[in-house]
Amino acid sequence: MCSRLNQFFYSFILLVISPLFLCAKGNPEVLFAKGNSQYVKAQYKEAVQSYQEVLKSGYKSAELYFNMGNAYYKMGEMAPAILYYEKAYKITPGDQEIHLNLQLANLKIADKIEVVPEFFLTKWWNSFVLFFSAQTLSVFAVIFLLSGFALLIIYLFAISVSIKKPAFYAGISLIVLGLLSVFVGSAQNGYLNNSSQAIVFNGTVNVKSGPDEKLKTLFVIHEGTKVTIKQNDDNWIKVELPNGNIGWIESVAVKEI
Repeated sequence: MCSRLNQFFYSFILLVISPLFLCAKGNPEVLFAKGNSQYVKAQYKEAVQSYQEVLKSGYKSAELYFNMGNAYYKMGEMAPAILYYEKAYKITPGDQEIHLNLQLANLKIADKIEVVPEFFLTKWWNSFVLFFSAQTLSVFAVIFLLSGFALLIIYLFAISVSIKKPAFYAGISLIVLGLLSVFVGSAQNGYLNNSSQAIVFNGTVNVKSGPDEKLKTLFVIHEGTKVTIKQNDDNWIKVELPNGNIGWIESVAVKEI
C-alpha cells in the first residue's frame, strides 16, 4: 500500500513539475542564456543550435544575431557568420563592434571586392543616418516631443515672462529635435530595407548574362560575398556587386539578409 502511495506521489509531482520544465526549456531567454554559456565553453556548434531554437520561438535581436555570427566565425563558417553580422547590423547600424567583426569576417572570404566610392555628401549623410539604432531614435523622438509639448504647456499657463520665454524656445527646440529623430529614423528604415541584399552560400557561383544556365558566364563569385538583389525571375535573381558588376545567379545560391 505504501509503495503504491509513493508511486502515486511521485507521479503527481512529475505531472505538476513537468510543464514548468517544458516552459523553461522553450523560454527564449533561457535558451539564449544557455547558448551564451555554451559559447563561453567553446561549444560553438551547440551554441548555434540553442540560438536557432531562440529564433524559432520568434525572438529576434541584434545581440542574438551578433552572438550567432560570433559562433559561426569561431567554427570557421564565414558565410553564415557574415549573414548574421549583417542581420545584427541592420538592427543596430551604429554598433562599431558589429561593424568590426563584419570586416574581419569579410577578410576571410575569397572575394575581395572593392566598393565603388560614394560621393562624400552621400557618405556623410549615410553615416549620420546610421549613427543611432532605430530603437534609440524612437526613444529620442518620444522624449523630445513629450518634453517639448510639456514646456509649451508651461509657456501657456506661466505668468512670469522670465519663465514663459525660455519655456517657449526650449519647447520649440525639443519638438524640432523630436521631428528630426522621426525623420532620421524613417530615412534609416528606407536605407536598410528598400534594397534587398543576400549572402552567397554556395562555394562557387557562375554569374550569367541572363536567367539561364546556358548563357555566357560573366564572372564568378564565392561563398560569403554580399550581393544586392535587383530583380527576380522564377528561380533566378539579378544581382549587383559592391563594385557595380551586375549579372544573374540561381536564387538557391544565396540567403537573404
